[in-house]
Amino acid sequence: MTEPTSAPERPDLPDRLSVDPASPHYNAAVFEHSVGIRLNGKDRHDVEEYCRSEGWVRVPAGKTLDRKGKPLMIKLKGTVEAYYR
Repeated sequence: MTEPTSAPERPDLPDRLSVDPASPHYNAAVFEHSVGIRLNGKDRHDVEEYCRSEGWVRVPAGKTLDRKGKPLMIKLKGTVEAYYR
């Protein structure tokens, strides 16, 4: 008799999270699972960083790049919800 396989344990989503590995708010364990972000009730698929307590997300500003070749970010404010998909 085989035992049922359990789903891998998901870590709690932090208050602030970034997809940039150079950021102090990066957490590799969270990104082993698919994370979704909802801003003001609408799903966003282009979020680079978020903070739930302060109510903002950072998203790329079109195709504009900064001096180092990274996308230029803008901050959008509102109600932020993070969840596992």
